[in-house]
Amino acid sequence: MEQRAEKDGTNRGMHYRRWIAAFLGTILILFAGLTGLVVVVDPFFHYHAPLKGYPYLIDNQLNQNPGMAEHMEYDSVLLGSSMTVNFEADWFEELLGLDLIKLPYNGAYPRDIYNIMQCVEKSGNRLDTVFLGVDLASYTGGIGETKYPLPDYLYDDNPLNDWEYWLNKQVLLDYILKPLFSGDGPTDLSGVYNSHWWMVEFYGKEKVLESYHIPERTDAVVRKDAYTEALLGNLEANIAPILEENPQTKFVVFYPPYSILFWYDYLAGGQLDAVMEEYRVSMEWFLKYDNVELYYFQYMPEVITDLDNYADLSHHTQEINRFMAECFANGAYRLSAEDYEQKLAEMKKFLETYDYDSLWETE
Repeated sequence: MEQRAEKDGTNRGMHYRRWIAAFLGTILILFAGLTGLVVVVDPFFHYHAPLKGYPYLIDNQLNQNPGMAEHMEYDSVLLGSSMTVNFEADWFEELLGLDLIKLPYNGAYPRDIYNIMQCVEKSGNRLDTVFLGVDLASYTGGIGETKYPLPDYLYDDNPLNDWEYWLNKQVLLDYILKPLFSGDGPTDLSGVYNSHWWMVEFYGKEKVLESYHIPERTDAVVRKDAYTEALLGNLEANIAPILEENPQTKFVVFYPPYSILFWYDYLAGGQLDAVMEEYRVSMEWFLKYDNVELYYFQYMPEVITDLDNYADLSHHTQEINRFMAECFANGAYRLSAEDYEQKLAEMKKFLETYDYDSLWETE
């Protein structure tokens, strides 16, 4: 009986070991299958360009920009903040003959621009033109600061941390399975990221004023050079390497047109002199580069005072993005070393003399 009990115990032990081995094998097969699915579809384009015909959901700049930058074919890129998302990539082919990819980051800091350009340079694409929208309010932070923490596994070349991508439930459910069964057609890469900004109902004076709180005017004045040290630190650390490492690439740098309310906040807060000096210093800095074309769209009184052109203090309609693209083609609103200070002086005088009270008057 003892031998039989021992034999039965041995059999049970073998049974349990087989069961555990089968369970672990099933788990490994499942993980391998999920990993294979992520690698094949690759919704963040970490390993390859988009599959032809797949209905990719492209709505995550932080996760999807680096893969698109590294694995897609293009000869030009558009960089900047949410102020750039309303551009259509197809316009640049129509107007300038360029095969452009959009790589914006909402609230982009200079370090975000630097980081994505490192991915662009890994692609091996020969760059004709880089379009860079500049929002100087974000150029006074820390040199290494990014708007949001980076998912390093998508930006570095270390395969050992890719498991964070392979075993990500959100990737599987929201970016592979849900698009697959959505019934949507292939992704239109020309208009990526702009689906939430172009809708007509988001714009208008009434919408803008609903969320605007009129600031009290102050007699205090911010020192004229208050922002220039931080500005130059960011330009030298994050933008200069891009310009200097790509001497054969043309950089079209532009300042987008914010609404008159955006500027009133600076005026009321005693910051206008300091902000205008920030623009002057940045323009002087960009214009020293032979491969830079500089465009200034902020001094457009008929545009910036019409709040129907805006969704908030700064974000404007897509028609204005189209207008800027046309200017890149015909050279309108381009600055030179001879006229940039005059344009800034005209803008400053306009801002100081505008009848702001008319904005809150009801008809």
